[in-house]
Amino acid sequence: MTATAIQRVGILTGGGDCPGLNGVLRAFTRTAILQYGWQVLGIIDGYEGLLDPPRARPLDLDTVKGILPLGGTILGTTNRCNPFDYVHYAGGQLTRRDRSPEVLRSLELLGLDALCVVGGDGSLHIAKRFADLGVPLVGVPKTIDNDLSATDVTFGYHTAVQTATEAIDRLHTTTESHHRVMIVEVMGRDAGWIALESGLAGAAAVILIPEIPFDLDRVAQALAARSQRRRDSSIVVVAEGAAPRGGQRIYQPTTNPAAQPRLGGIGPWLVGEIERRTGIETRAVVLGHLQRGGTPTAFDRNLATRFGAAAARLIAVGGFGRMVALHGTAVVDVALAEAVGAQKHVPVDGELVRTARDLGICFGD
Repeated sequence: MTATAIQRVGILTGGGDCPGLNGVLRAFTRTAILQYGWQVLGIIDGYEGLLDPPRARPLDLDTVKGILPLGGTILGTTNRCNPFDYVHYAGGQLTRRDRSPEVLRSLELLGLDALCVVGGDGSLHIAKRFADLGVPLVGVPKTIDNDLSATDVTFGYHTAVQTATEAIDRLHTTTESHHRVMIVEVMGRDAGWIALESGLAGAAAVILIPEIPFDLDRVAQALAARSQRRRDSSIVVVAEGAAPRGGQRIYQPTTNPAAQPRLGGIGPWLVGEIERRTGIETRAVVLGHLQRGGTPTAFDRNLATRFGAAAARLIAVGGFGRMVALHGTAVVDVALAEAVGAQKHVPVDGELVRTARDLGICFGD
């Protein structure tokens, strides 16, 4: 389909929210209208908005005015909707069914000639399946974990690292005042990029990431050694997906069988383990969704803007089944199959880890 044949396009934001989503919506909408004369529909609450009955709102120049510095997404989002495996829990009964035909009917009912999906690994896997069914769509990568292998960086990540670093900076003063160990739990399910970069920028003594299983005794030894050198205040930055060697990740308890397992709690768990081994008073702070909220940094605003405009251009040239990405300093496009083929993990022998080790930062291994 050529740009001249396209009249109406849709865009949705799926998965967890992050700073920069509104920047993508703004750039995509402005480019679609000003450069191609298309109508733009925003799908409400991700893929949920394409189930029967569909929910969408028109996006125009006035709608997206002033949203660039806003966190979150004006369209809403959800990370609990996979139309190919829709999970519903009611009355004590758990059901699963394929609702993807509803999505196909909704796209036709809304009169969409193309769809832009803004999301992370889960949302883009779903997008790939719809593309394989013939849906003309393009993808925009979004995740604060920065774990998509087909792009050098994702928008939202820079802001999350900045938020975590500022929190660590503030915790240093109270930690030093009370001669404590302070554990800072940050996001990072399978990849420890946020923990590594914020810990390095925030002068942490210990950084624990999913890629390097840690030994609690080694962590305790490093903290005890600092105390003996009269460095009796330390910051430990831990990714939520980190786990001790031979141990299991820590998940939050839930009574809803339909809920996806939620990581979180390794920070408070480490408090007792470290205190028992060192005798040093220890506290934990879980940053959680603070990392997702707030105003995006200038870097994330610009990257989101570039991605949004590039996604509209990709539709215009019929580049369906592909995703925009950042390679070096250039915005390019890659196949969705490549985008969701593998996660991008922290290289355990990479330059960032080597630098941290050179500075005496302990990874617990």
